Amino acid sequence: MNKLVFSLLLITYLSYSQTPCNNGLSGGFPCENYELVSSFDLNILNANSGNDSWGWTDPLDGKEYAIMGLNNGTAFIDISSSTAPVYLGKLPTHTENSIWRDIKVYDNFAFIVSEASGHGMQVFDLTRLRNVANPPEIFTEDAHYDGFGNAHNIVINPSQPFAYCVGTQTFSGGPHIVDISNPLTPVFAGGYSDSFYTHDAQVITYNGPDVDNQGKEIYIGSNEDEVVILDVTNKSNITLISAIGYSNIGYTHQAWLTEDETYLILGDELDEIQFGFNTRSIIFDLTDLDNPSVHMDYAGNTSAIDHNGYVKNGIYYQASYTSGLRILDVSDIANQNIVEIGFFDTFPQDNGASFDGAWNVYPFFDSGNLVVSDINTGFYLLKNSNLSTSNFETLDTFKLYPNPSNGNVTIISEDFVLNDIKVYDQLGQMVFRQSNINDFNFSFDMSQYLKGLYFVNLNNSTTQKLFIE
Repeated sequence: MNKLVFSLLLITYLSYSQTPCNNGLSGGFPCENYELVSSFDLNILNANSGNDSWGWTDPLDGKEYAIMGLNNGTAFIDISSSTAPVYLGKLPTHTENSIWRDIKVYDNFAFIVSEASGHGMQVFDLTRLRNVANPPEIFTEDAHYDGFGNAHNIVINPSQPFAYCVGTQTFSGGPHIVDISNPLTPVFAGGYSDSFYTHDAQVITYNGPDVDNQGKEIYIGSNEDEVVILDVTNKSNITLISAIGYSNIGYTHQAWLTEDETYLILGDELDEIQFGFNTRSIIFDLTDLDNPSVHMDYAGNTSAIDHNGYVKNGIYYQASYTSGLRILDVSDIANQNIVEIGFFDTFPQDNGASFDGAWNVYPFFDSGNLVVSDINTGFYLLKNSNLSTSNFETLDTFKLYPNPSNGNVTIISEDFVLNDIKVYDQLGQMVFRQSNINDFNFSFDMSQYLKGLYFVNLNNSTTQKLFIE
């Protein structure tokens, strides 16, 4: 057996662990409605601790890749076969090891910063992952930016070629902006120091309810003891729109907007320790960016510290250290209704207010794959239990057509009677069901639903993918 085949078999074997969430456990981890698909522990990744994570979807073939920060570099994992991911290799840290590393992606390139002294910003061409001859490889960076040394975080507006590096020793820790329109030749573009240190931020081309700011590039910074909102459209003339605090400030850590850009969900990293709260999220109303206000507080079910969270399709995915990944329905946040709809606990030892467990979650893959990076144990790939691939089968006697479909779908079976059909969207939410069919064929209409990927479950035993175009 050659080295390549052995490496692939070893990596696949050590990572495979898909188990459904039954009786509150999946693979030995506490869970509700979410299950373990696969994982890599830190020994496989040759690291002592994990930190940030992000993702990349190859525009050529739709293959998905997870990117995970480690104390000694950045790992790249092919998750196109979610139950058998392949650890492709690592980009070592530019200088020295650090427990802090952060990654963002723009235009098929990964941009990586670290608190390591002199690290600067690494640039890595993700298209190199298409053809890795001998995984796991040790990669080299494709470019490097040295306009700063250490940085705590990096933020990129998905629609604009600028990287906002924050927590550097430049601009009092405020945004240090780099033009990445040519990723292999990053160029300094500007900075802002008047609001001092930013720990994390989100930058968007604004399309929210405040008409005065629509079309502008807006920066929302979590700045230790307040949230600051900046107009960063003109990189040489950045202006402060507003700043807002809140009660019982511990450490203003990280925030993310709802998709209508009306509400901001903030995690304070020290309030659980200092004030004894259960996991607290502070929600701001940003209807008027000049006059933001506190909309509500949400208390979770444990005393764990919330770290990083993101919103997709009305769901807030919250990496909450010792309580793992918590999934909150925020679709009715306007009426102050937030409901936890599931979780997967990567740190089952306890749910205390300590800095162990889940650091980050990346929820933006179209497949519904969820990447969780855990400080203590490594990489996890999770999925809503309704989207599990463990019950996917290919049956010669079963046909689902046309697929892709414009909405009109027909199911035909030659050997088994159709009794129950359920259709789920990518969030695992059931959008259609028909019971008591008692026939060998059935037709139904999906034209009223959004285009994209769905999952059709038959008789609670087999699931097939359905594309609506």
